[in-house]
Amino acid sequence: MSDAENSYPLHECVFTGDVRKLSALIRTQDVAKRDKHGNTALHLAVMLGRKECVHLLLAHGAPVKVKNLAGWSPLAEAISYGDRQTISSLVRKLKQQAREQMEERRPNLVAALNQMGDFYMELKWDFQSWVPLVSRILPSDICRIHKKGSSIRLDTTLVDFNDMRWERGDISFLFNGDVKPSQSLTVLDNRASLYQRVRYEETEMEIEDEVDILMSSDIMAAQMSTKSIMFTRAQSGWIFREDRKEMVGSFHSEFYIINGMVLESRKRREHLSEEDLQKNKAIMESLTKGNTQGLDSNGEPMRRSSLTPPPSSAVTWQEYIEAPVPGEHPVLGRELVHKETSKVFKATVAMSPDFPLSVDMLLNVLEVIAPFKHFSKLREFVQMKLPPGFPVKIDIPILPTVTAKITFQEFSFRNDISPDLFEIPAHYIEDPNSANCDRSEQEKLLSHACVCM
Repeated sequence: MSDAENSYPLHECVFTGDVRKLSALIRTQDVAKRDKHGNTALHLAVMLGRKECVHLLLAHGAPVKVKNLAGWSPLAEAISYGDRQTISSLVRKLKQQAREQMEERRPNLVAALNQMGDFYMELKWDFQSWVPLVSRILPSDICRIHKKGSSIRLDTTLVDFNDMRWERGDISFLFNGDVKPSQSLTVLDNRASLYQRVRYEETEMEIEDEVDILMSSDIMAAQMSTKSIMFTRAQSGWIFREDRKEMVGSFHSEFYIINGMVLESRKRREHLSEEDLQKNKAIMESLTKGNTQGLDSNGEPMRRSSLTPPPSSAVTWQEYIEAPVPGEHPVLGRELVHKETSKVFKATVAMSPDFPLSVDMLLNVLEVIAPFKHFSKLREFVQMKLPPGFPVKIDIPILPTVTAKITFQEFSFRNDISPDLFEIPAHYIEDPNSANCDRSEQEKLLSHACVCM
């Protein structure tokens, strides 16, 4: 037996279905360890349909969000396999792990916010598309951000943005770092004078609704590849070319061209039949709009059933671990039905040495606002190694056909920010239809996001 085989004892136990040995080893081994294909033991347990191994690994904290070399998480593989109970278990654990990670980061985040000066900032978002005529109908928005102590308020009119659909409103997102997590997040609907407390725990029905959506739709993965990214100075002038320098708002800025930025998208649907694609389209649209799908004779929601399992894999542990190309091992579950696309983006970024906020400070603010999909994309971008200065104007891809131009058009440190901005107005009432919404419901309200991504 090779050294490679000996170095992944949990993986081998899962592969051979040896639950007793797995149970004996799991306390002394790293459950997050990835093999040469990028798979954790949980990946293999899901792909091979080893339910006892799945539950044992989850009980010992196996990470659900980690991706293999092909870019897929254990949850994505569970959706492909089609066992509803396994998918539900992974969704619950994914949410639990996200809460725990946020709470681990929370003290440092609150401390960083307290160390910053109080400020007011305006961000302008202009959404554009290379698809003819689409740019004419895409929205724009000005986000206003107030920060005082460890509290942040963000005001926006863009309530939801997903593909070619969006919803206007008047929404405020409040974060108070000085109170316990269960009370720190609030969403205000300023038109209706309503508020929602955002909690971190989900009801059983909310979990099962999410499982129905996952089982009824394509498995999606998208990521921005920056491996070959390069920044070159933008030029201006027709005859006498010189480095482009302009004012962005009140900030002196130098412009750079971004080359080699690639949006890679992958889609899988081996778990869906043609009949599924037609039948489930209506179900998924109903669920994503917050409606209850059809009810059975007892008045309970009709749920997606587990799929017939794929044929048992005849692949041996040796064949799997000794596959010559990392990430290209023999098929263990269903034969993949997938489509891959990539689009190269050429964009510009304006960097200013005069902007009073640092990129690290901005990341701390965006950490709080992460439930907004477009803010998450901005956070991913500023984490790259940028040219010197602060990015006051940026082009970033949001969707395969849509890019956003973000302009930091106003910023000022201020000592006169009223604490009342971070309080729920006295005349607001708790939303009777969605009181105490969970964080995932807030994300659906503000921006539908796929947990497989």
